[in-house]
Amino acid sequence: QVQLVESGGGLVQPGESLRLSCAASGSIFSINAMGWYRQCPGKEREWVAHVRSGGDTYCADSVKGRFTISRDNAKNTVFLQMNGLKPEDTAVYYCFLDRQRVPRSWGQGTQGTVSS
Repeated sequence: QVQLVESGGGLVQPGESLRLSCAASGSIFSINAMGWYRQCPGKEREWVAHVRSGGDTYCADSVKGRFTISRDNAKNTVFLQMNGLKPEDTAVYYCFLDRQRVPRSWGQGTQGTVSS
């Protein structure tokens, strides 16, 4: 089993930043990718960004230029730096981990709220 523990959520004003972290532990092997989804109030969960094992990163168009995903392989931790936050970025952010031939693992989620 894999455990994913997210941290870094909180309440900020528009234009400010948050940095989310997700640390993986447990049966970590053959990792294909780690990344983030979010679920905004009243909406379905949507993909935000991910980083593949080789280091390639991908971000949704809605956050491109504002959010940056990175990974510390030695610590099996993925980060999401969120700058220029907008009220519509308010969501529960979920970390995920993909491994070969096993179902996707999910974290419990961390709340990020952008409000003046």
